[in-house]
Amino acid sequence: MNTLVAVSIAPFGIGDELAAAVAEAVKVIRASGLPNRTTSMFTEIEGPWDEVMQVVKEATFVLARKGIRTQVVLKADVRPGYTNMITTKVDKINKLLGREDEHPQG
Repeated sequence: MNTLVAVSIAPFGIGDELAAAVAEAVKVIRASGLPNRTTSMFTEIEGPWDEVMQVVKEATFVLARKGIRTQVVLKADVRPGYTNMITTKVDKINKLLGREDEHPQG
């Protein structure tokens, strides 16, 4: 069943600069082959439920296996019969705003 998640995987107890550790988790997500998009606070991943959750687990454990305390915040949208929601949802909003040619970060 198609699932779109917004996930934040954050290390704790490693100081103030988290970018390198977060990048390790994002690298796992990007290598998954599932559609994904990273913003300043979350990474969205879309695909079948089991595959998406496996990627979230692997991205989390890449830090946890190093002994890093890791917090995961996850929001999921399970919508039977729909695909490509990672872009379709934003495209609908941009169309309503008269900004059809703009991407989410545009």
